[in-house]
Amino acid sequence: MSFNKKTIQMQRKAFPYEIKKGTMETVVSLSKQIPEFSEPHGIEEYEKRLKTTNNLILVAFADSEPVGFKVGYEREGNFYSWMGGVLPKYRGKGIAQRLADDQEAWAKQQNYPHVTFKTRNHHQAMLLFALKNGFQIIDFEKRKDISENRILLRKFLN
Repeated sequence: MSFNKKTIQMQRKAFPYEIKKGTMETVVSLSKQIPEFSEPHGIEEYEKRLKTTNNLILVAFADSEPVGFKVGYEREGNFYSWMGGVLPKYRGKGIAQRLADDQEAWAKQQNYPHVTFKTRNHHQAMLLFALKNGFQIIDFEKRKDISENRILLRKFLN
C-alpha cells in the first residue's frame, strides 16, 4: 500500500498533507499536544503494546511537520485501532478521515475481519466520527463517572 500526497480544497486554497508510516517517538510527541488526552501514554506503553504484534503507525505531515496520527495493532486475532488524533489547528481538513481510511485499507489488506476501538462517553466528536464511518456500538464498560464510560465499537471490513 502506498501513502501518497493528497490535497484538500479548503476555503478556496489547497491544503497539502501527506500520510506516511511513522514512529512511536513521533506519536508520543504528538499525543502530548492533543488536548483531549489528559494523560497521554509514554513510549513504554507503546513499546509494550506494539513490540511483539503486527501493527501500523500512520502519521500525517503538513509542511514536513507531524500534525496527526493513527496507531493500531493486532489484538486477539483482530485489528484494534488504539490511539489517534489531529492537532487542533489542523482539524476539519479531512486528515482524521484519511488516517482512518488508510488504516482500514491496510487492515483489510492484512485480512483482518474488522476494526475495533474503544472511546469514552465524553469524546462525542469521536463517537459521531465512528458512527458516520460505519462503526457499530458492540459493548460498553460502566464507570462511576458516566462521562468516563468506555464504549466499544466495531466495523466489519468485508
